[in-house]
Amino acid sequence: MDFYKILLSAHKGFAYLELLLVALFMIAFLATMFGFSGKVNKFLKKTTLFTMIFFHVQFLIGIVMLIINFSKGLDMGGVMKNAELRFQYVEHPFSMLVAAVLMTIVNKKVKTSDRISVPVVVMGLIAVALFGYAFPWARVFGA
Repeated sequence: MDFYKILLSAHKGFAYLELLLVALFMIAFLATMFGFSGKVNKFLKKTTLFTMIFFHVQFLIGIVMLIINFSKGLDMGGVMKNAELRFQYVEHPFSMLVAAVLMTIVNKKVKTSDRISVPVVVMGLIAVALFGYAFPWARVFGA
């Protein structure tokens, strides 16, 4: 088994865990936003931290996979002409990068403040929306 296939298996395996963490984050986020008058609790802090950590782990594994593919001589002109390849090599990595950055900011804001504010809510929702858009649903669930 070559190194790329190991990374691909790890990236796909962590995707299931990331889906679970994003779901827990959204539950904690919405419960904090609507149920506790915006007061940040330990569950939100922990789910935000672990979601952010796994966003970063997934992103690093994906970047290594991307570098391996481009070192094999992938043609960028051909990638941009093909919608499936463009999603895999351009849209997916860029969206996940932005989602990871936003999740890092949300984690910092949740960690340092007592109450959740509207900009933090917006950033969290954008991060989850980007994650949902860029997630390769058909590949992970074999459709």
